Amino acid sequence: MRKASLDRKTTETQIAVSINLDGTGTYDVKSGVGFLDHMLELLSRHSLIDIKLRAKGDTHIDFHHTTEDIGIALGQAFAKALGDRKGIRRYADCLLPMDEALTRAAIDVSGRPYLIWNVAFSRPKIGEFDTELVREWFQAFAMNAGVTLHVQTLYGDNCHHIAESCFKALARVLRGAIEIDPRQKDRIPSTKGSLKG
Repeated sequence: MRKASLDRKTTETQIAVSINLDGTGTYDVKSGVGFLDHMLELLSRHSLIDIKLRAKGDTHIDFHHTTEDIGIALGQAFAKALGDRKGIRRYADCLLPMDEALTRAAIDVSGRPYLIWNVAFSRPKIGEFDTELVREWFQAFAMNAGVTLHVQTLYGDNCHHIAESCFKALARVLRGAIEIDPRQKDRIPSTKGSLKG
C-alpha cells in the first residue's frame, strides 16, 4: 500500500495529513475552511485516495495561508506516498462536466512541477471563500507533488460548479495516472529511468 503521513507546522498553520493512494476514497477532513473541506472530500472520493486531514490556521486573517499550506502538505504527502513512481501509468487526462461547467485537466506525474491554469471566475467569492484561492491551492499542490498539471475550464457560469469541476477533474486524472500499469508494474515509465525531476 502506498501511504504517507506528515505534519507541517509554521507560525501561520498547523497541518497533519495522512493519505493512502490505494484507498477507497474515504475522507476525514477538518480544515476550518468549509468550502475547502468540501473540495477535498470530493477530491478523495473521486480519486479513490483516502485522505485524513486536520488543519488549524490564522483564519481570523483570511483563508489564504490555510488553503495554500494544505496544498503544500497534501502535495508533499502525495510525492512521499508515490516513492520512486515505479509501475504507474504516469499520464492521464479528463473532460469533466459539472452541470453547465466543463473543465479539462491533463497530468504528467513526472517529478517536474508545473501548473498551467486557464480558469476564470466571474465573482470574487464563493460564500466566504476567495475564488483566487482555488488557483493558490492547485499551484501549491502541483509544485509539492512534483506533477505537471494543466487545468482549463472551457465554459461555465456558476463559480461553485467551476471550482468543483476543477477538483473533480484533478481527482480523475490523479486516479488514472497513479494506477499501476500491469504491463510495466516493475518499471519506471521513463526512458531516463527516473521520475524524480
